[in-house]
Amino acid sequence: MATFVFIHGAGDVGWYWHLVEAELRARGHDTVAPDLPCEDDSAGLPEYTDTVVAAIGNRTDPVVVGQSLGGFVAPLVGQEVAVKSLVLVAPMIPAPQEAPADFWVNTRYDEQASYDDLFYHDVPPQLAAEARKRGRSQSETRLAEPSPLKAWPDVPTRVVIGRHDRLLPVGFISRVAQERLGLTPDVIDSGHTPALSRPTELADYLAGR
Repeated sequence: MATFVFIHGAGDVGWYWHLVEAELRARGHDTVAPDLPCEDDSAGLPEYTDTVVAAIGNRTDPVVVGQSLGGFVAPLVGQEVAVKSLVLVAPMIPAPQEAPADFWVNTRYDEQASYDDLFYHDVPPQLAAEARKRGRSQSETRLAEPSPLKAWPDVPTRVVIGRHDRLLPVGFISRVAQERLGLTPDVIDSGHTPALSRPTELADYLAGR
């Protein structure tokens, strides 16, 4: 059985992954999903990475899964500990030493059409309301600092994106994944938050079913 380490996105909490964790644990896998110190102005990518590494503890060969801004953290974890693989979900995909704040300009991101809901439009209403209640502020104080990523870890990497993602559209992330990682993403029928809208499908994907 595998160990899955989950990294949430900006202004979020580890709870975001709870439905996927339940699916995987029911299949015998181990999971951990720490809360990053995203509200802390003194914390940046190194501190986010330290939080995840501490949560891993003595677990070995984990599959590290990063969502959205968590895509900047996942390879840093892979730089610090031996991981089995990396999975990026609806991710921001960093280049070595790139600051998160520079991602949008560097990737030639064009502002998308205006929507009332970028994140939870395909999530059941009660679950979406709970997600909004649990959301936290995201400090941007240190997001302009270059990432300590030296090079992409030499481990198997997969990218999975949502067909209906309004924040990071399929065409955009497909191009970035090809340019930066030489990968063609897998696509599931979700928006930006598939761990809430398609937890079983995402768990199947992660478990390799």
